[in-house]
Amino acid sequence: MLDASLKTQLQAYLERLTRPVHLVASLDDGDSSAQMLQLLQDIEALSPKVSLEVRRDDAQRKPSFAVTSPGQDISLAFAGLPMGHEFTSLVLALLQVGGHPSKAAAEVIEQVKSLDGEFAFETYFSLSCQNCPDVVQGLNLMAVLNPKIRHVAIDGALFQQEVESRQVMSVPAVFLNGELFAYGRMGLEEIVARLDTGAAKREAEKIAKKPAFDVLVVGGGPAGAAAAIYAARKGIRTGVAAERFGGQVLDTMAIENFISVPHTEGPKLAAQLEQHVREYDVDVMNLQRATALLPAGDDGLVEIRLENGASLKSKAVVLSTGARWRQMNVPGEDEYRNKGVAYCPHCDGPLFKGKRVAVIGGGNSGVEAAIDLAGIVSHVTLVEFDGALRADEVLQRKLRSLANVRVVTSAQTTEVLGDGQKVTGLVYTDRVGHDSHRIELEGVFVQIGLLPNTEWLKGTVALSPRGEIIVDERGQTSVAGVFAAGDCTTVPYKQIVIAMGEGSKAALAAFDHLIRTSAPKAEAVAEAA
Repeated sequence: MLDASLKTQLQAYLERLTRPVHLVASLDDGDSSAQMLQLLQDIEALSPKVSLEVRRDDAQRKPSFAVTSPGQDISLAFAGLPMGHEFTSLVLALLQVGGHPSKAAAEVIEQVKSLDGEFAFETYFSLSCQNCPDVVQGLNLMAVLNPKIRHVAIDGALFQQEVESRQVMSVPAVFLNGELFAYGRMGLEEIVARLDTGAAKREAEKIAKKPAFDVLVVGGGPAGAAAAIYAARKGIRTGVAAERFGGQVLDTMAIENFISVPHTEGPKLAAQLEQHVREYDVDVMNLQRATALLPAGDDGLVEIRLENGASLKSKAVVLSTGARWRQMNVPGEDEYRNKGVAYCPHCDGPLFKGKRVAVIGGGNSGVEAAIDLAGIVSHVTLVEFDGALRADEVLQRKLRSLANVRVVTSAQTTEVLGDGQKVTGLVYTDRVGHDSHRIELEGVFVQIGLLPNTEWLKGTVALSPRGEIIVDERGQTSVAGVFAAGDCTTVPYKQIVIAMGEGSKAALAAFDHLIRTSAPKAEAVAEAA
C-alpha cells in the first residue's frame, strides 16, 4: 500500500512514539477493506510500538479502524482510507495517540481539556479536499486530549449511502451528537471557540487591554503576511488581526505560478506564511473579524472595531481583507448552499460521483472546474454569461475534448431549483433568443470570480463601484494613515505574487508615514537649537 519512500518517512516519524499504539480494524470482504488491511499491516511493520487487531463481526462501519492506546481513554477512528490530503491526518493521529505532544498553543490545549459534556463528532471528508484536513486533525487532537470527545473521520465517497441519507453535499461536513454542527474549513481554535461559549468574551477582554500598535494589519492572506513581515523587520510594534490566517489561499488547490516554487498547495503555503510571520515579534490575533474603521482622532490613532466588541488602535493601518467567491444572487442559491450549490469542485466534486452538475462561469476557474468534474460526474454543463468562454485556449481545447461536457454561452442563470432538501435543476435565459431553459441536475458549482471583503468600510474609505479599496501607487487610501493591499484593492490582476508585493509596499509606505508624522516640527527644532 505504501511505497518504499513513504515507509521510510513514516518509520522515522513513528520513532517519536512514547507509548504503544493499538489499531483496531473493522473489515469485510470488499476491495476497500483489503486495501485498508494492507495499509495497517504496513504501519504495524514499521514500529514495535504499533499493534494491529482485525475484527469482522462487529457493528462498526466497514472498512474503518480505530487508533487507540492501552490504558488511555481515546476514541478516534477513520472510516475509509486516509490517503491523499488525509494521510497527514493519519500520521498526526498515530503520533498524538502515541504520546507525541502537539504543537498547538498551550492555552488552546487547556481549553480543550476543560470542555465538559459529551461530544460525539463525525466528519465527512473527501480525499481531494484541501479544506478537510484542518477539521479532521483538529477534532482528532481534541479526542486525544479529552476523553469526553469522540471523533470519526468518514470518507464520503466510500460511504455514499450514508452521505445521501444525511444529505451531505459539501465537505468537510461535521456532525455533533447526530446533528449538523458545521460545514467548511475550521481550525482547532475555531472549533474550540464554537464549543467554549465564554471564549469570545475572554478574548475580547484580552484584546481590549493591548496598547496601540505602530502598524496594524487587518487580514492574514498573502498581502497581510507580507505587510506584517516588512513592518516587523523595521523593529516597530506590529499586529495582525485576521478572520482566518491564510485567507483565500486556504481554499486554493494547486499553485503553479508562484515564482521560484514550481508547485505548491494553498494550505501548505498558508502554513508557511503564518510560520514566517510568527518568526518575528508580531502579535497575531486570529479569528478576529473587523466591523468598523474610525479615522485618527486627536490622539493620532486609527481605531479598528472587532465583531467581539473589542477595539484595536494603531498609528497606521494596512487593510488586506482579500476577497471571497462571488455569488450568483439568484433565487435558490442561498437555500441550497451545501445542498447541491457548491463553490469548491476539488472539495465537493467526489460527492457528486455519477451525477449531473453545472459549472457557472467560463473563465479559467470555471473551465478548470468543469475539466476536473468531468472525470468524476456523469455529465457537466458549463454555463457562461458572455458569448464566448474567457479561459486560456489550452484549457478550452482540453474542455472541448471531453465527451461528457456541454458548453452553453450567452446564458444568464436565473434560478436554482430544488425539492426543499437538495438541488434538482437550474434555469437559465438565452441572452440572444430570450427564451428560458431548464437543466435537470444534482449539483451547481459557482465559479464567477471574486468579491472584495470591504462592506464594513463603506462610508469611511473610498471604494470603487465594484467595492474595491481605491489606492494610489503607494497603497495609500483616502484616509490618512490607512493603507491597503491585495485582492481587496483596485490594483489589477488578483494573484498571490502581486498581493505579496503590494503588501510589502503598503508596509513600507506605512513606515514612511510614521517617520514623517512623528518627526519634530521645524519650529520645535529651531527652539531646541
